[in-house]
Amino acid sequence: MVVRESLAVAVGVGVGVGVAAAVGKESPTGEAPAGEALGMNRAREELELETGEFELAVQLGEVRAVAAGPGRRRVLRDEVDRLRAAEGFPQALRDRLRVVGSGDGAELIGVSRDRFVKLAKGGFIRPVRWYVNRYRAVVWMYLADEIGQYARDHPEALHGRLPVTLRGALDDGVDHRARGWRARRAGQLVRDAADAWEAAAVWAALLGTDGAAEVVPDLYERAYLRRLRSGLPPGRPGEFASRELIDAAVTADHPDEIALARLSLAEALDRARQARPAPRPATHPAPAAEREPRPAAPAVEPEPEPEPDPGSGSGHEPGHEPRPRAEHAPEPCSEREPEPRPRRGWRLQRPGDSAGTRRRKKLFRRT
Repeated sequence: MVVRESLAVAVGVGVGVGVAAAVGKESPTGEAPAGEALGMNRAREELELETGEFELAVQLGEVRAVAAGPGRRRVLRDEVDRLRAAEGFPQALRDRLRVVGSGDGAELIGVSRDRFVKLAKGGFIRPVRWYVNRYRAVVWMYLADEIGQYARDHPEALHGRLPVTLRGALDDGVDHRARGWRARRAGQLVRDAADAWEAAAVWAALLGTDGAAEVVPDLYERAYLRRLRSGLPPGRPGEFASRELIDAAVTADHPDEIALARLSLAEALDRARQARPAPRPATHPAPAAEREPRPAAPAVEPEPEPEPDPGSGSGHEPGHEPRPRAEHAPEPCSEREPEPRPRRGWRLQRPGDSAGTRRRKKLFRRT
């Protein structure tokens, strides 16, 4: 069953790659197709969805959004009309977007919570979201519609003893929940990528900084991929999520997962390099007219030698001629005016004295 889960993850990610390639062929420039396009907030209001429901609907493809420029997406009027004309709108759409935890999911299919968690750890039910609670524990959320579909397709998994292979994997500490969420999220981002460079940036983010450096040796290509996407979006991790927990959840850690991401990154890079190279800084020097002159370094005058002490005699031993002193140019007079000397009877103000202290000193000064 573990092998079956691995194949399912690979097939799911492969489907995302195929969809992304098809999208890239249809709109290579990333422009929205002809037709009225609505902003995301306007589309959400017309579909009568909450903010979290609408974000999940776009991620799952329930609401198809199109690219409308760098980092911008819109929803076509035809898509909104199609969803509004569907039977049971808007409740039917909300039911497909309903997310539940492990307790509600177990109650939904009539099993214990412990059995539901084991099925989820084995990879048979993949989470769609996660967050960190106040105890710094990761809480996984699942689609209620997918849970019900799994129960209808595999009724034998709900009762009786679990297979030996699954029990052995669970005893070894296997947990595919984070891996399943990453596979789903990476497939969604690759599907929505505008070109091959954005698709490659998704796989580089999944591998992390060190893992991507092994596949992309070019420094400028790595910098461009990181600028396009520095990491997988965690969604809504919550206010208690730390950077360590987020990095552990969004970075690939299973050997099969890492191998698949490396292969997908190399394939996406080949397509991206054929389309256009990664931007690089200008290597030609600027013209002489455009160069800014460097400020001249200030001249340092040599320090004069110390004068001999008049009370020490001639300043040289008998029988030896005195060495001539080097004449130095007189130092230029400073243009700074001398500081005024304090009046007689006043005390110099120390740092921190206030105006009141100065008045008292003036009253009690010596005459």
